[in-house]
Amino acid sequence: MKILVTGGAGYLGSLLVPELLSAGWEVTVVDNFLYGVPSLLDCCADPRFDLVRGDARDEALMSGLVSKADCILPLACLVGVPACDRDPIAARTTDLDAVRLVLKLRGRSQKVVFPTTNSGYGIGKKDALCDEKSPLKPLSLYGKLKVDAEDAVLNAGNSVTLRLATAFGMSPRMRLDLLVNDFTYRAVTDRYIVLFEARFRRNFIHARDVAGAFRFCLEHPEAVPDGPYNVGLSSANLDKRQLCEKIAEHVKDFRFVEAETGEDPDKRDYIVSNKKIEATGWRPRHSLEDGIRELVKGYRIIRKNQYSNAW
Repeated sequence: MKILVTGGAGYLGSLLVPELLSAGWEVTVVDNFLYGVPSLLDCCADPRFDLVRGDARDEALMSGLVSKADCILPLACLVGVPACDRDPIAARTTDLDAVRLVLKLRGRSQKVVFPTTNSGYGIGKKDALCDEKSPLKPLSLYGKLKVDAEDAVLNAGNSVTLRLATAFGMSPRMRLDLLVNDFTYRAVTDRYIVLFEARFRRNFIHARDVAGAFRFCLEHPEAVPDGPYNVGLSSANLDKRQLCEKIAEHVKDFRFVEAETGEDPDKRDYIVSNKKIEATGWRPRHSLEDGIRELVKGYRIIRKNQYSNAW
């Protein structure tokens, strides 16, 4: 199988691409290396790997690449609320228009597996799990663009969308602006966090398990038919205070307090059911505790907040 991955040098892609190569597939990556991190260097020795330094919005470039692929994974994206709010035009053209371009160029026999976000649920009903039939009520430009892109992908057919929980864990293209990664970094370096609206909840998933979910979908198409799938740790529907309590089990002298005033600009608050994808036989392999331990070790190497999508 020949797989085309846009944005394959990013936080998730730099873990996903080696996973796809290990399955024996040919992988071509398109990435503009927006953040200047030289990930995927370890893949260059593999003859089944190729990389095109370019922009997934470039129709002339993408036309030739899409035509050679059996499957397309459109990862190219400005990820997160701050990055999208900083440049709304780039966000729209990357997060939505580039996905529509892939759908325009591909044939019906070419499968698309698209990563979206479960942040599209916005604010869920209190103590009710959001499943794939729950209404999508995104709160941010980022969330709205991902919901619109998912809708386009699903309507195009021969496609699976993965509604990813908030990812965590080390990656060759590291991000410190993700919640678990950020809180663990602050715990390790500052030993102190002030929590705003500490009872807001969300779901989490290790970045390597995201890569595993993509591989599972490609290896078991009969078990994962077209449609949306929540991808997260069912044991990790946590609020911010509970997350800090988990981190405190692994970081000595870490303290946190809830602010009496002020608010978090990110208003997402929901918990998620992952039963649909679990029913296919897929299971995550990494716990939240595994990820925190991994991050603590990684932050002995990373000493400055140099990896982020928004500065």
